[in-house]
Parts: sequence; structure tokens; C-alpha cells
Amino acid sequence: MQIFRPQADTIARVVLVSIALLPVFVVGLAYAIVRSPYVTAQNETREQPIPFSHKHHAGELGIDCRYCHTSVEKARFAGMPPTETCMTCHSQLWTNAGMLAPVRMSLADNQPLRWRRINTLPDYVYFDHSIHLAKGVGCSTCHGAVDQMPLMRQAAPLTMGWCLDCHRNPEQYVRPREAIFDMSWTSPADQTEKGKRLVAEYHIRANLTDCSLCHR
Repeated sequence: MQIFRPQADTIARVVLVSIALLPVFVVGLAYAIVRSPYVTAQNETREQPIPFSHKHHAGELGIDCRYCHTSVEKARFAGMPPTETCMTCHSQLWTNAGMLAPVRMSLADNQPLRWRRINTLPDYVYFDHSIHLAKGVGCSTCHGAVDQMPLMRQAAPLTMGWCLDCHRNPEQYVRPREAIFDMSWTSPADQTEKGKRLVAEYHIRANLTDCSLCHR
């Protein structure tokens, strides 16, 4: 008398293989979720006090990054412009525009606009804008084509692996000093060769993957 059906052996094999593969699937799924835009917030836009367009200001009008982000070359933080910077132009242009009412109110009440940070890092990560610019890392390398963004978004995943890729291969990302703020700059065909020369010129040290550089 046959106790098990003919398919029982096949079913048992499938079950055993599934049990063996389950941990691999779970780990892979967790890894994919952690690297997904759902967690990293890549390409996410956030509501702001006013719908400020970098495409219009930086792209169409050609306003330099440093006009608003005045501390980017000398401090950890790029800095946000005070209301007075906005009103330098808007006391003369679009003075009654409805969307600029929060700017006018900010000036009248002497209260800063509450901008929401787009590119955020965990509290245990140390990042300094000034040293990256001094070593030839351009704005668009991390922030993307800001001059083409009607609303600002996080262009890069900002994961540890993404940062380490640059720290391990800086010659692939550094650019000439005059191109730091050039949003249209692209790597030339001989980037590796030129990048190695720039790495030497900027005195970029070799131990860029030391934990203490970013975790202090």
C-alpha cells in the first residue's frame, strides 16, 4: 500500500529548498528596502513656505549658488538666505505676488522663513561643505542639476555606500576649481587621468575611508 502520493517527493524538495532560501530572500528584501527611495528620500520634494524655483533663479536668471548660500565655501553648512536677500530683488519685482506673501510677512514681522531641509544626514554623520568644495567636489555632484529643478529635491541617495564610492575613488569626481559651481559640467573622457592630477593638486589624502572622518 502506497502511503505518499507520487508528488510528495517533489513537494518535500520544494519545501526544503524554500526553507534554505528564505533567509537569503529576507536579507535581500531588507537590503533593497533600505536602499530604496522610500527610505533614502531620493527624488523627494518637500513642501516649503514658498514654492521657490531653483530652475528659474539659478537656471534661467543665472544667480550664483553663493548669492544665497553665502557660507558654503567657509563653513560646514551652506547657509540659508535671510529674508533680506530675497527682498533685494522682490522689493522691486513681483512686489504684490500672492505666492510671495510669506516673504513680505517674514520681513514685516522680523521672523525668518522656516525652510524644510531637503538633504538630510543622520546626527551621527559629520559633513562639511567647505572642505568638499576646497577639494574639487562640485555642487552638482551631490545635489544634481539644481538649475533644472522647479522644486528642490534630493538628487542622491546619501547612503554610506554612495559616500564611500567617492571617498575610495575621488579622481572620478573631482573637477577644476573654476567648475565647482558650474551646474552644466560633465566629466571629460579622460577624467581618470585629469582626476589623478587634481587629487595631487588638491592634496587629497589616501585614507578617506577612516571611520573618524565622518563619524565623530
